[in-house]
Amino acid sequence: RRSGQYTMNHDHSKKIPDGASFDRSGSQDSLDELSMDDYWKELENIHETRGNNHEERVALVVKEPDEGELEEEWLKEAGLSNLFGESSGDSLDSMVFLSTLTRIQKAAVEKRVETVTQTMRKKNKQHQIPDVRDIFRLQNDSKGKVCDGSEPSAGRTSENKNETHDGTKGPKFSLGTDEQKSLLEDTPSSDTDINLEISFAEQAANFKDSSVGKMYKGGGGDTLLPNFRLPKDKTGTTKIGDLAPQDMKKVCSLALIELTALYDTLGTEFKQQKAVKIKTKDAGLFGVPLSLLLEQDQKKVPGTKIPLIFQKLIAQIEETTLETEGLLRIPGVATRIKGLCQELEAKFYEGTFNWENVKQHDAASLLKLFIRELPQPLLTVEYLKAFQDVQNLPTRKQQLQALNLLVILLPEANRHTLKVLLEFLQRVIDHRDKNKMTLKNVAMVMAPNLFMFHGFGSKTIEQSEFVMAAGTANVMRFMIQYQKLLWTIPKFIVNQVREQNTESQKKEKKEKSMKKLLKKMAYDREKHEKQEKTPNDTDVPQGVIRVQAPHLSKVSMAIQLTEELKAGDIVARFLSQKSGNVQTLKKEEVFLYEIGGNIGERCLDDDTYMKDLYQLNPNAEWVIKPKQS
Repeated sequence: RRSGQYTMNHDHSKKIPDGASFDRSGSQDSLDELSMDDYWKELENIHETRGNNHEERVALVVKEPDEGELEEEWLKEAGLSNLFGESSGDSLDSMVFLSTLTRIQKAAVEKRVETVTQTMRKKNKQHQIPDVRDIFRLQNDSKGKVCDGSEPSAGRTSENKNETHDGTKGPKFSLGTDEQKSLLEDTPSSDTDINLEISFAEQAANFKDSSVGKMYKGGGGDTLLPNFRLPKDKTGTTKIGDLAPQDMKKVCSLALIELTALYDTLGTEFKQQKAVKIKTKDAGLFGVPLSLLLEQDQKKVPGTKIPLIFQKLIAQIEETTLETEGLLRIPGVATRIKGLCQELEAKFYEGTFNWENVKQHDAASLLKLFIRELPQPLLTVEYLKAFQDVQNLPTRKQQLQALNLLVILLPEANRHTLKVLLEFLQRVIDHRDKNKMTLKNVAMVMAPNLFMFHGFGSKTIEQSEFVMAAGTANVMRFMIQYQKLLWTIPKFIVNQVREQNTESQKKEKKEKSMKKLLKKMAYDREKHEKQEKTPNDTDVPQGVIRVQAPHLSKVSMAIQLTEELKAGDIVARFLSQKSGNVQTLKKEEVFLYEIGGNIGERCLDDDTYMKDLYQLNPNAEWVIKPKQS
């Protein structure tokens, strides 16, 4: 919501579309004239470089989707495509998935399924079209529950908190909406605490009419950004990269549903854009798709996750000094940038490029050019608009929560590259006393490079440039300021993954038992005697876990759990057992992992309280090993 009057008194005013208006006080961050100036100058530099550097390229077309197409795509992304279409009968996995959703998450799914089914009926498609109410009724009936949201999907009362849906004992997962409300009331939290235990959409619904967080809405100085923090979680904080791929896939599906539920709750439209494929370069450095560039680079440096040219440009900028005044703001000479570009394309991979010719401002301009020239934006065509729309959410906390979910949704290559970029920008800001580049200045200069994507066609971008300026710069500020929080996976999502895994295991167990039963009936009685005996844990006493460490000299140890024992203590205990014949690993090279039970694999942070985690996942195995890069 950007309205009111704001006139530009400098010569960049010609860039402002007729009738454009901007309210200084109404903008999220009353940005001062100087920093707005930085934004317009950067845009001017971009236009100049584009004019001098490259022939006009084919813009990436963003397809206007047909009715129901976006929702169909959304359900596919959420891993729920088997709720409609030819495979709609085979939706048992989806039922397990749906059973772990919160009330508001279910509503978001229900809304999209409804649109798709209505569209399919209109188009008179010939395959089975389930009624959305049947899907949710079926899923709830399987648990003996109703579908009116009156009973939470995974709620527990204090009396039966360790019982699972089928009455068996199991760990407690806090996902249910009724329980969340009481948790919200019971948990004393400051406005700057980010609650990761309760669904963001549920928090938004509960605080919709309250004034919490609104005090942070205005004000523009660096100092006025709230000092958001994550309260310590006894079962350990989960970062992106800590989970096994199969669990991360579930996290992404849940993050998409949660983000949509959050936008629905706050009345902001969430639409993914869809790019029509265009012909792109299949080799080189600039204008090459990120995935292709990495494929190319991994042949030279196996396992690299960041494009080599991107790494080298950052290293080149840092080699001089980060104290240079106007770093990132002052551009290199456009004609020289063009020449360097061509030379890099020809010589970078041969290793014959002379980096001594590259001045610091040139390297900074090349870095920004690399980001702009990507055939699809670093924040992706699908989610670029959602990143921009973060500025429309009511409170800073909700903006941060939305950014957290969006970062989780980015493809791995984009996420890794964005992380390296944000860390570099923070290092530039750390030298602001000398280089005069504050958080706000850096955000102003970088926002057009990440958000003004050339592919969306120049006309619409030109018209919306002015209106978007302050908003996208604020989103950029948020990403830099809170980058450490953005790479955290919310606990409520990890708990939903645990719940899904538990439900799936139960389903598999039932199927196995059924197969065994049929075998018993088909074979002789003798076979009955040879049934597999279920393993028991009699070799490990209660309150003791066995930790394996195949890479260390002490390969196994029984550890007595105490209230204060942390993951880092266990790793330290193993590392203190020195032996000459085994490669010595440093503390920062190995981690304790939680494997199996209700999670695929999870790397534990050193501050994880082991007794609390053991209660959450009593069937896990515990292994110390190096982290996969």
